[in-house]
Amino acid sequence: MKKSFFIFLFGMFSMLTSFAQETIVKGSVLDGTTGEPIPDVTITIEETSQSVKTDANGEFQFQTIVPLGEQVLRVEKDGYVTKRYPIVVNEGQTVDISGMTLDFDSDKTDSFVISISDDNLNSEDDGLTDNISGLLQASRDQFLRAAAFDFSATFFRPRGLDNANGKVLINGVEMNKQFSGRPQWGNWGGLNDVQRNQEFTIGMSANDYTFSDLAGTNNIVMRASRYREGGRVSYASANRSYTGRVMASYNSGILEGGWSYSVLASRRFGNEGYVDGTLYDSNSFFAAVEKKINDKHSINFTGIYAQNRRGRSTAITDEILALKGRKYNPFWGEQDGDIRNSRVREIEEPILMLNHFWDISPKTKLNTNVAYQFGKIGNTRIDNGGTRLVTFNGQASYIGGARNPDPSYYQNLPSYHLRDVNPTAYDYEQAFLAAQNFRNNGQLDWNALYSANATVRAQGGNSIYAIQEDRNDDSQFTINSILDTELSERVRLNAMVSYRRLKSENFANLKDLLGGTGYLDVDFFAEEDANVIESLEDVAQSDLNNPNRIVREGDRYKYNYEIDANVVTGFAQAQFKYNKIDFYLGANISQTTYQRNGLFENGNFSGSRSFGKSEKLDFSNYGVKAGGTYKVTGRHLIDFNASYFTKAPTIRNSFNNARQNNDVVIGLESEKIQSVDVSYIFRSPTIKARLTGFYSGFQDGTDIGFFFTEDLAGLGLDTGDAFVQEVLTNVEKRHIGVELGFEAQVTPTIKLKAAASVGQYTFDNNPNLYLTSDDFDGPLTFGDGTTNIKDYHVAGGPERAYQIGFEYRDPDFWNVGLTTNYFSNAYIDVSNLARSANFTTDFDGQPIVGYDEDIARDLLKQEEFDDYVLVNIVGGKSWRVGDYFVGFFATINNVFDQEYKTGGFEQSRLPKYTRLLEDQSRSTGPVFGSRYFNGNGTTYYLNVYLRF
Repeated sequence: MKKSFFIFLFGMFSMLTSFAQETIVKGSVLDGTTGEPIPDVTITIEETSQSVKTDANGEFQFQTIVPLGEQVLRVEKDGYVTKRYPIVVNEGQTVDISGMTLDFDSDKTDSFVISISDDNLNSEDDGLTDNISGLLQASRDQFLRAAAFDFSATFFRPRGLDNANGKVLINGVEMNKQFSGRPQWGNWGGLNDVQRNQEFTIGMSANDYTFSDLAGTNNIVMRASRYREGGRVSYASANRSYTGRVMASYNSGILEGGWSYSVLASRRFGNEGYVDGTLYDSNSFFAAVEKKINDKHSINFTGIYAQNRRGRSTAITDEILALKGRKYNPFWGEQDGDIRNSRVREIEEPILMLNHFWDISPKTKLNTNVAYQFGKIGNTRIDNGGTRLVTFNGQASYIGGARNPDPSYYQNLPSYHLRDVNPTAYDYEQAFLAAQNFRNNGQLDWNALYSANATVRAQGGNSIYAIQEDRNDDSQFTINSILDTELSERVRLNAMVSYRRLKSENFANLKDLLGGTGYLDVDFFAEEDANVIESLEDVAQSDLNNPNRIVREGDRYKYNYEIDANVVTGFAQAQFKYNKIDFYLGANISQTTYQRNGLFENGNFSGSRSFGKSEKLDFSNYGVKAGGTYKVTGRHLIDFNASYFTKAPTIRNSFNNARQNNDVVIGLESEKIQSVDVSYIFRSPTIKARLTGFYSGFQDGTDIGFFFTEDLAGLGLDTGDAFVQEVLTNVEKRHIGVELGFEAQVTPTIKLKAAASVGQYTFDNNPNLYLTSDDFDGPLTFGDGTTNIKDYHVAGGPERAYQIGFEYRDPDFWNVGLTTNYFSNAYIDVSNLARSANFTTDFDGQPIVGYDEDIARDLLKQEEFDDYVLVNIVGGKSWRVGDYFVGFFATINNVFDQEYKTGGFEQSRLPKYTRLLEDQSRSTGPVFGSRYFNGNGTTYYLNVYLRF
């Protein structure tokens, strides 16, 4: 007994001695102007990988074994000037450096006020111009900053990935749309001043909130208590998306009683941006209120309203570019002296969010979030299918319809008049007149549309022209809980459970009758279908339950359906920290269900094929990942990440044509993704560099396209023209490459920087292809049912990008920087249909006579865009006047007005050897040439601000 007692005393003495000899480095960070504590400041022991962040009180303490002797602490946070503090660490002693200060860096902060989200409001089809820059803007990595701020003008995609491969969170709640998998940037556009607190993790590396995705994860922290006390008023002028922006914000800081709040209001406006006729009209409001109940509990409410109305533009052919230039936009025309765009995208989806933060213990935190988002997204266009019902001898027919009013319609262009093999003098005369008319006019004629409707109205008819708005009215409820706990000083556990429920209403809204009194809700083009078995009057109906309905402004017509979606997700991750290696292990599981509910019974797909509920789609998915950092020395690090996971297909890619029917994609599977990346990282007081090699593989992908095509094989001479849905399944892709980021602080004021990306993003197989349409029965396949696109490049910006530049930051609070950026190896989006057996098969199903493989190879060669160089300049200046800061920030992009293509796609109108050869062989140019997105010329952005 006595022996046990002495052993106990000895053990207690040893423990007390070890505690007494513990080496501790702790302290706090304050705002240099206000003296208030600053949360989320990163404190790093230089030449090691050890870093911590300050808490809500601005305090920090290193929990790991710190190195002894002379050390340097680097103290940094976005929006503040980075500082370095030398310290001496002695064994068994506590180093307390409370009261370190950071000064607000007005110039640096305003380098982030460019509304990258504005450029992410797609100008045309989703995916063709979708930009990933907004996801990367929070990153401190030099390569990713180059990708966000300099490469983004070219729609460059790091590692060949787009927004659907990354995640955006607000206060830990995922904001990616279930329809497309992409974040809708407009939902929080114009809120720049309250988006500065961002946490970005690159690729599949460890993330505290979610399983992450290949392009990384960005969490925007919008807690009222996390904002620096003070206000800010700014005005911006630009010639990109909008011409002006005014913004005002105020943050209370933490008040007595534990309350804090933050508010912001902004307006962005412009009759047109760089591209003609692209109006911009946006109003954004933000409010956050937080109450610290006690030391353990805090509740935060965040409300976001960001209404955005924007005129759209489109891709144009080289023929149109030569006639009208890169600013040309066919969607607008003058009405009563004002610019009016026929294609306007309007986003109005408020976000309400309630967040509860519970510090269960000093080492365990639980964050529970509830979010509700609702509202609408609308896209307008001209509907020229208006008609009226006529009955003669008991036979119903529809009379009306109108010519396509698009001024850039192919029949309005010179190439159309020169389409014959041997054009006559008359043809050349007509082509000359068409060119002159297009140059001088070439815009939408609103008066002609109103006049046509007035003429028909006087005869008792319905509108033949109207403005159709394609609407998505979504309401989504999300709840999740995020756990963060330190199991020991070396092991940390993250876990999350989440539930999302979406109800999406999708319909066509009759926006404007353009002077008419009504619109007959039928498909005028149905009478062109020679294979109709049912009566034409039935087939033409948008809704058989309400035949021949006359709709008015504000009514739903053409299509009307709902989508119900549910997603349940669980995530767990363990992070381990040791002297020589840090590593993590993570896993994810999810269950996703979709179901369509048709509210209209479409005449082409009668009965349950279009009306009522579809089958319920159910996807079980999982993922695993692992990675770590090996610390060769304090300056040399090896970082690696590996993952394998599956993703449910998006709603967009799950139904062949959800607007008309309940048909599900044949062979629909979850996408399988595997990835690995290895990085060498060098860090010293003057140089930071990262060199990364990466690989990503994709299997069982799905993609759906919509277009009009001619001469489909096997349907007969007069029945091969159709508006089709092109469905690709079993898509495999391979992304490989290297990327480099480098910066050197050569003097206290001059920084040199460089970035590079060399990649190859290709299709790795010949995917399955089939067509559906209301013009023919059943899915249509060609040959072996595949498209031969193996080894073709995946379109999506340049595969190679290089940057070299410098920054000069003067101690007197002014700065200037310049970057030179070189881009190459960008490819057009090819026509899948033209690379199927349809290309070699005649209308009667037999092989085309006279087919030449060498000529075909040239016709189907993927176009590579020309290389180009863009030079950008940035600069700013700030002044301190008492307790106020006044300053400006400016950028000039594409200083030398370089012309370049950011992307494009082949038209699938003529996906057959004989027709494509005829079109491409014309000396006067093709009638259906490829369409391109052209980059902006010289643009500027100037922001002037007052901070108090």
